[in-house]
This record gives sequence, C-alpha cells and structure tokens, in this order.
Amino acid sequence: MAPTLLAAIDLLNWAQTPQGLNPQQLSYVGNVFARITPDIADQALEHLRRSVGRYANYLGVASLTIDDVVSLLDAGAAKVFVTHQQLHQLLPLKVDQDRLVLCLPGHTREENIDALAGTSVDVYYHDVRDVELVEAWLKEYGTDRPNVFISFANPTEEKALLISQLKAIPIIPAHALTVDVQREAGLSSVAKIILANATSDRPDGLFTTLVVDERRTALGLVYSNEESVVESLKTGRGVYHSRKRGLWYKGDSSGDIQELVSLSLDCDSDCLQYVVRQKGRGFCHLATPTCFGEYTGLSRLQKTLQSRKASAPEGSYTARLFNDPQLLRAKILEEATELCDANTKEEIAFEAADVLYFALTKCISAGVSLEDVERNLDAKSIKVKRRQGDAKPAFAAQAANSTSSGTANKEVVKEAASIPKSKEDPAGLTNGRIAMKRLVTANEKPQTILSALQRPSQRSSEKIIAICNPIIEAVKTRGDAAVLEYTHKFEKATSLTSPVLRAPFPESLMQLRPETKQAMDISFENIRKFHAAQKEDKPLIVETMPGVVCSRFARPIERVGLYVPGGTAVLPSSALMLGVPALVAGCKKIVLATPPRADGSVTPEVVYAAHKVGAEAIVLAGGAQAISAMAYGTESVSKVDKILGPGNQFVTAAKMIVSNDTNAGVSIDMPAGPSEVLVVADAFANPAFVASDLLSQAEHGVDSQVICIAVGLDEAQLVAIEEELHNQANSLPRVDIVRGAIEHSITLAVSTIEEAMVLSNEYAPEHLILQVQDAEKVVDLVENAGSVFIGQWTPESVGDYSAGVNHSLPTFGYAKQYSGVNLGSYIKHITSSNLTKEGLAAVGPAVMELARVEELEAHRRAVSLRLGVA
Repeated sequence: MAPTLLAAIDLLNWAQTPQGLNPQQLSYVGNVFARITPDIADQALEHLRRSVGRYANYLGVASLTIDDVVSLLDAGAAKVFVTHQQLHQLLPLKVDQDRLVLCLPGHTREENIDALAGTSVDVYYHDVRDVELVEAWLKEYGTDRPNVFISFANPTEEKALLISQLKAIPIIPAHALTVDVQREAGLSSVAKIILANATSDRPDGLFTTLVVDERRTALGLVYSNEESVVESLKTGRGVYHSRKRGLWYKGDSSGDIQELVSLSLDCDSDCLQYVVRQKGRGFCHLATPTCFGEYTGLSRLQKTLQSRKASAPEGSYTARLFNDPQLLRAKILEEATELCDANTKEEIAFEAADVLYFALTKCISAGVSLEDVERNLDAKSIKVKRRQGDAKPAFAAQAANSTSSGTANKEVVKEAASIPKSKEDPAGLTNGRIAMKRLVTANEKPQTILSALQRPSQRSSEKIIAICNPIIEAVKTRGDAAVLEYTHKFEKATSLTSPVLRAPFPESLMQLRPETKQAMDISFENIRKFHAAQKEDKPLIVETMPGVVCSRFARPIERVGLYVPGGTAVLPSSALMLGVPALVAGCKKIVLATPPRADGSVTPEVVYAAHKVGAEAIVLAGGAQAISAMAYGTESVSKVDKILGPGNQFVTAAKMIVSNDTNAGVSIDMPAGPSEVLVVADAFANPAFVASDLLSQAEHGVDSQVICIAVGLDEAQLVAIEEELHNQANSLPRVDIVRGAIEHSITLAVSTIEEAMVLSNEYAPEHLILQVQDAEKVVDLVENAGSVFIGQWTPESVGDYSAGVNHSLPTFGYAKQYSGVNLGSYIKHITSSNLTKEGLAAVGPAVMELARVEELEAHRRAVSLRLGVA
C-alpha cells in the first residue's frame, strides 16, 4: 500500500536536526526519503542495515552504480529512486519493478511523457516549482496510474495537501514537518497531510480505526478524528475519540496503555490503522488481549513465554530452559531432528509445533520477539541477491547418512499407513474399493508370506525411547509440575491446575444414560465372576520328604497403576478390564491414569468405572508422563508397584523403560502394541460375520492390523467376504481410520486348517477368531494367541466388553511369551519351608554336600551346627 507522505531526511544526521520530526516521531509516519550520493553510499548502507525494521525506507539515488542500487535493495530499502538509464539496466536482473521509482528528467510536460513511454513503474517529480503545472499534469495523468512522488523547491503545507488530494505522494523535509503545530508554528502538520484524503460515512465525521499489534493481529475497533491523531503523534500513545467522552487516552484509567508504532490509511482511505504495542492486561475492557478474545498460536505462545520469563517458578521446566542454554540447545537440536524425520501430515504439524516452541523460547530468553523475527523474514524476502542455499558440508553429510539409513530401514520395516487425506488417496483401496491384499500361499515363497504377516511400525524403538526418556526424567525430577506441563502440551487441557482427580468422585462427573450404566454393570459382574473363579482357595502344601513341608501362598500386589488409553476412542471397558481383577485380587491401592479431554474433564464412563473398582484417584495424563508419574510417584500421584494396561508406542516404550529402572521398583504386565485380529474362516463361515470381525479391529487405529486366513475357499467365496468388507466399511463413521489399517492388512488363501493354524501360531495374534466347522476341536491346534473366540456366534466384541474374559492382551507377537491380564497379574506368590528336626536330619547331608561343592562354607555350617556334625 502506498504511503500518504514521505519525510525527507539526511540519513546520517537526522537525529541532530534542531526542529521538525525527531527519529521517534519519524517512526510513527513510517516512511522516509533520503537522498544519498556515492561518497556516502557505504555509510548509508550500514546505517540502513541498523535501522531496517524500524522504518519503511525509501532512498533517493543519484549517480550510483547498478551494484550500489542492488546493495541498497538487499539492505532493506523498500524502493530505490533511479534514472531512466539505471531502470533499463536493472530490468534484466529481474528486480521487482514495484521497488523501483523512475526519476523524471525534466520539468516540461513533453519531457515527462517521453520518459514514461514503455514503463509502468512509479515516478518521481523532483523540486517542483510550478505547482499549477504539476496539478494539471496529474489531472491529465488520471488516478488509474502508478504512484507519483513529488518534492517541492519551496515546500508548504498547502502544496502538500493539494498534491495529496490529487492522489500523489508529497515528499517534505522532516525539518519542515511537525506533530505539534502549536509548539512549532510555521511547520507543516503531519496529521493534516496523512488525513488529507481520509473519508468517513458517519454523520459525526469520525474515522473508523482498526487497532492492531506489530504482528497485525486485530486488537479492536475504535474511532478517531484529526484531534486524536494529533494527540497520538504528540504523545506517542494510542489516543482515540470516544463518542461519549471525547479524547480517549487508552489506558489512563486501566493502566493498559498503548505505545504508538505507526499509523496509516487503508487503500480506500476510509479506515485508519494504528499499529501499537499493548501494555498491561490487554486492549479489551474485559482484560483480554483483544476485543475478539484471547491471542492464539504463536502470539499466545509468545505472551506465555514472556510471562514465564518474568515470573517462572524456580525449578520449573520453563525456568530451566531459560537458565540452561545447553538444555535449550539440546532440545532445539532434538526437535529439529524429529521434524526432519516426520512423515505424515499429523506428525509434521506436531513436530513443527515443538520446534517453534523451543526456538521461540530461545528468542524470548535473548529478548528477541516474534516481531523481530518477522521483520527479518520480511527483509530476507525482498533481497535481490540470492545465495545458492546449499547446506553446510557437515549437515549435508548428516542428511545423506540419515536418508540412506532410512531407506535401508524401510526395506525391513512396514510403516503404518496414515489416515487417508481424501477420497482420491489410495490408502486401503484396490481398484477403487476398500480391500485387503490377497495372497495364495501355494503360489508364494514362505519368505513372502512371512513378510506379508509383518506388523506395521510407525517409528523405530530407538526413536520412541529417545522421545520418552526426557519426559520420564522430567516427571521423575519435577513431579506434578512436569505432568501438568505435558498434559497442557499434548492434551491441550490448559485449564487443569492439578494432575489428579481424587475419590470419592462427585456424582456430577458420572452422569450416564441408564442404558450405559446397566451395560457397564453387567460387564462389571461378568468380569468379576470370571476372575473370582481364578482365585486359589487355599495355599499349596507339599511334604517333599518326611519332616520337610514346602508351601506356596498368594498375596495381592499392594499398589497397582492402571493405564486407560484415550485418543481416538473412549475406552471405559479398559478401565473395567484392568480395575475389576485388581478389586477381586484385593489390591490395597488402585490408581487409574487416562488422558483428559481438552476441557480438563474425563469421560463420565471412565469415572464411573473408576468408582466401581474402588480407584483412589484418576491421574489426568496420558503417554510417558502418566507412566512415569505412577512409576516414581509425585506430590499428588501415589507410587505403584506394577503398571498394567494397553497404550500406544509411547506408553509401551515408557513401561519398558521404567520396568528396567531398578530405582523405580515397578513391574509391568506385558509389552503391547496396536490392536490386531486374525480370523480363520472356511466354507461354513458367514461372509458378513467375517468382515464385521475384521472391521471391529481395523477401526481401532491406522496402526492396527487385521488378517484373514481363508481355508479352502473358491474365488466366489473370497469375493463374497471382500464385498462385505467394502460395503460394511463404507457405512462406518471411522471409515478413514479403517482404510489406514486395511492398507497393511492381508488375506491369505490356504488349503487346509492345519496350514492355517501353523500360520496363526507363527503370527501369535492378540485376538484369534475361529469361524470354522467344529471350531471347538480346532482349539487343540492353538499354541500362541492372546484370546480365542470360538465359532460364528462369538464375535471378538463380546471379549472386549461383557463376556467376562479380559481384553488386555499381548500384541505384536508377544502372545508367544505372555498371557493376557488375569487375576494372576495382580497376585504374587510367596513360598515357605517348614522343617522338623527329623526333616533337617533327612535333607541336611544333601544340603551340606552341595554347599561344599560350591565352596559356600557358611551355608554348610548353618546345617552342620544344627545337626551337631563337623
């Protein structure tokens, strides 16, 4: 947008001008014109570099080389005034013509018309003496034209106003301009010239005024007139016109003053824009930063960091970042690497946010604002000379190594598909239909089949662990403050002030539909019955030889932490599956952790489940921070002895990390990964049932995997299942998530049930569904599975919710080594020995001999002294 006025200055000495605009007042106008010559070009360039960002710089150029002109543009000059010859020399360099102003060579109409031929750049008419001639020329030239800049041999306010009203831009020496005509009589009023073309459609003639901050975020809408503009320029503050009170000095009563940065008119001259630095609580009378609510995004983050820098609690994470440059450097490097490695839209947005957070923390710690950064961006965007932009050799080599290793990894790691971005995205589609890939095992090599059964992985375990470790350490050392910090960051629950919700839980947090409550009560009772039946009625007692009695008795684990995932689905069923066995086992302390919603609340179904199982508290956190809080304890979170429950890759990694830390003294139930199902189906299976079971797991998440092993099915029977899958999937609300899971899922066509079970046992599925004839007999062939669902009337869903079996199961092939959660998961067994004198006499010689062989003399003597032998 063109300026309304240029103040002409001596670039090197304007601060020493005895009258007129001082440097501060000059910045309010925002536009300067400086005429420089070759002998001071280098000094002018240096001065310009120091002042870039404070002024929109316009430079008049006389007798400079083309290199000098380009250097001036690179240094930040908004426009450079050039001769006709210079203009034609610059055009081949692809210099933006909007940044060039042609100096008209003469004072006659014919000379100017000849100079303008074949060009559309702005023009400059220098040292005008005959104002009437220029007035006639401008009227003939019209208003649909490039900008016209005009300076006068004898400048006056009257001439400036006349030129302004003809939509040209007057250039007036700064020493001839004033913001206070009463104090500096005889000088031209800046306010009058700026407002020369201002218009208003209001009966009272007030100008609509938009107030913005330096990032051009709208703070509010007010009104101005010439008097208030004059006062703003005189005082350097936001001063407006109140329709009730007259002159309104913003902040006089509230203390929330505004420092004036600049003011200007919009393109139609019917709205003023005030750029200000807002002080205090904010612009609005409601004490918010803007009349349109709170700041968002980077502006909000900057405000938060500035506040934290001023008053961050000692020992807080933010204070550590401000006070520990090495930590901040490490975090910036870490997050930049994370961003480089991110692939999906969601990952890139997540990692970019982290990079911006830590980069802005470094800026604020050094007193650098977003406005400073954006001014640098603007300055760089207008450079004429461009660097080639290659990375420095060390970084280029590092990137090359990362790319080559990443390529190698992709040969052996099947990455999880992302959620499809559009209907045209091919994820999960074959020939435009939602379909799993199909392989006939008889036609493939064994290695191909094993590769097809490989589970998807989103990131390497090393990368996940590297992300989790600093989170775990932060919670371990800073307790509640770190838990809240990560909950604010990851769950966006910024209103939370405590990381726990303690029992007894208010009824208001457990308002459920009667049908939901009844369903949960039925599930609770069935789960309780099945797990109560697993109790040991009495200790195991065995007399291994006369007088030697050995026994084993069960005791509940005293303190357990139960992790209930959040994220893409509400999972109160997990709270029941984990909490009911803990209640049945008799655990004295049950702590439940789940990510809160953005408003800081927990879904009422989960609160009700926590109430039913007798949890002492709900930790309002997810991910590694929740696991760390339960493993080590915080000011508000009780330390536990064992952590159980499913979760994403970060939860799983965190569980593994804390279980391997001997200082934590905590065990876990099992490693776990994304949900999965394997359905074995023969000709007796209902295609609709098979498809529904596959989809019931595919809707869990894009990292889930579903496998169908078709036993002896012909083409028509295979197509029938595929048709059902496509049709049912398209009717699901989570169809995009289903497509992401289907992308890495597969159907294997085999000939016999024996072959099917060999493949199933090798895969070791979390859920195994047998939709085959005589399914009960096929159970004998099961070696590895988390839980088995037998026959066509047993969908996996009943195990997830209400049948009574536990749905917290080993995934990712861990069913080869681990059981699912059961009563035994909450029990520890203690053994005892009870010997009589005769019993010790009977077993003692064997004990002493083995102690002698192992050369443990004290062991031998503990028996020999009792038996009175040497």
